[in-house]
Amino acid sequence: MGESPGSKFSYTRLWLVGLLAAGLSLGMYLIFSDFGRGPGFPLDDAWIHQTYARNFAERGEWAYFPGEASAGSTSPLWSALLAIGYLISQSPYAWSYLLGFLTLAGVSVMGALLVGKATRASGVELPLVVLWAVTAGFALEWHLVWAAGSGMETLLATLIALVVLNTLQARPRWFYAGGLIGLGIWIRPDLLTLLGPALMVLALSDSPGRLKLGHIGQLIGGFAGFFFPYLAFNRMLAGSWWPNTFYAKQAEYAIELQSPWVARVLEQAILPLTGVGAILLPGFLSVVLVGLRRKNWALLASVLWAVGYLVLYASRLPVTYQYGRYVMPMMPVYFALGMAGMWGIVAHLSAGLWLRVARQVWMLSGVIVLAVFWLRGAQVYQRDVALIEEEMVASARWIAQHTPANALVAAHDIGALGYFGQRRLIDLAGLVSPEVIPFIRDETRLAAFLDENKADYLVTFPGWYPGLIQHGELLYVSGGQVAPAIGGENMRVYRWRISR
Repeated sequence: MGESPGSKFSYTRLWLVGLLAAGLSLGMYLIFSDFGRGPGFPLDDAWIHQTYARNFAERGEWAYFPGEASAGSTSPLWSALLAIGYLISQSPYAWSYLLGFLTLAGVSVMGALLVGKATRASGVELPLVVLWAVTAGFALEWHLVWAAGSGMETLLATLIALVVLNTLQARPRWFYAGGLIGLGIWIRPDLLTLLGPALMVLALSDSPGRLKLGHIGQLIGGFAGFFFPYLAFNRMLAGSWWPNTFYAKQAEYAIELQSPWVARVLEQAILPLTGVGAILLPGFLSVVLVGLRRKNWALLASVLWAVGYLVLYASRLPVTYQYGRYVMPMMPVYFALGMAGMWGIVAHLSAGLWLRVARQVWMLSGVIVLAVFWLRGAQVYQRDVALIEEEMVASARWIAQHTPANALVAAHDIGALGYFGQRRLIDLAGLVSPEVIPFIRDETRLAAFLDENKADYLVTFPGWYPGLIQHGELLYVSGGQVAPAIGGENMRVYRWRISR
């Protein structure tokens, strides 16, 4: 086979492949977007991180509104990393894209390494050239490229998950693993779930009882070193142990929990299958069988974490919008296990002409689907960036130019408004106005709240708050082309309670 995948030289080449593939893949998405309305981000939430980052870099404050400390950032570590960019340039784009590029490369390499380890667990050695191809394949998976250019913490959380699960595959350093999980919570609180596979591997290991207890102590010690400061951070800023988003999102989408649980799980499960994931499903199921047959607890722990992550969101926050961005951290784990299983099956499909043909067709189908969805993903990314620019950013710039500096603006999407509008805000989604969370979907109480706080303007899509807009005078319609073309509405600005 030549060089071993474990050699230093091989790792260097693997990283070079990952960096090159990630650079070309994300670069093409950004270039394609620039032909539309770019540069920009495909999510309004990205501007929330940018606002925290700018205030932290320029004022030394962890605040969305200058002078008002708050816990509205789901990912303090991501916002802090973005703040470094403001020490270099005032542009919000270049540094964000650079971080996205680096995390995409890291996910590609760590995903490929997990493929290699999972393949080895089934008794098949992955050739080095295939490992390079797998690395490039991760960099071309459209969900991951979209996330890399989103300006969000999603892909960094994905990278942490892959590093932890790779660490568990052979003789883990438990203090290091616990520290990574604790650090991951500063990126996304749901990475707390990585304690599950770590404890599973520990509990089912062959280590003597006393040594096992020592390893558990190391795991918890490394974890606690980051976890308890995280709790204290939120408590100090917001008076609660978790960030405002932890409560706000669940309250906003509580109505979704009325759907049957099985239907919610199936809706979440479809998300990683949109694209090459559908081709990899037989391989994923094969890995499950291999793990059970060989009692490979580390492999099964990765399987259970990926499945459990989907089930967790189906049970607590069953939303599927934006291509499943909430469950994206589990997607590369599923892809890695699916590719490992696929290679294991293919390695045994060599006897007979028809089996060899089937092997070639299956592998070629995966490559074609990967390429087609990568191209389609570029179009989706361009459209999403244009949508945010035409609706959220344009409305925020209008607010900045046409309202008094002391105006109080109520809005559901506060990202671009906070960054470009630079007005005092009432956040109807509860991220930086947690007092609205108890009545987040009650328009009558929201209207009374806006009256009590003497709101001046309301910025929203009319369909989101059909009751609230009845109390306002329409002042501005964005006029964007993308939203109506896909069946949506234009953002509007209303003067609130004109009869007040």
